[in-house]
Amino acid sequence: MRTRTAAEAAAVGSQGDRPAGPDDVRAAVTALYREHALGLVRLAYVTTGSRSIAEEVVQEAFCGLYRRWGQLSDTDKAVGYLRSSVLNGCRSAWRRAQRRPLIAHLPPAESAEAAALTAEDQREVAAALQRLPDRQREALVLRFYLDFTDAQIADAMRISPGTVRSTVHRAITALGIVLKETS
Repeated sequence: MRTRTAAEAAAVGSQGDRPAGPDDVRAAVTALYREHALGLVRLAYVTTGSRSIAEEVVQEAFCGLYRRWGQLSDTDKAVGYLRSSVLNGCRSAWRRAQRRPLIAHLPPAESAEAAALTAEDQREVAAALQRLPDRQREALVLRFYLDFTDAQIADAMRISPGTVRSTVHRAITALGIVLKETS
């Protein structure tokens, strides 16, 4: 028997699997926020390159989940809904920002020279990543930053696992070409 998460337990009212009222929905969304907000902000940050935009996108995703909680066919899929909402919000923010360059915030390195080289390498990769089409960039972020499997990426991006594999392959190839051009 599967145990319920904090969000599921908070969302279940006396009527079974449907929320009992606004307080139960609020408690369920709050529990999901506590469990998943940081990871979603990280996903949005890597995708958009802006902490403030990432936080705004995640906040909007949780507000949307709260508004649509009663329309969810399965509350177990709320995290998938949030992830898809965050990715869609990042796409919209990306379009609005008209592809501003990604600015990487780096931890201090061992020396000033090493920091300069590391920062330059990361800027080159970030700039090359930003030049990729949205779908390719998102697939790479989900694969290499969040360590998602093909099935998880397919679910998050709403594409087939075969499309995930071909998209990641094309993205890696394109990223290599872009990086060679800048070297």
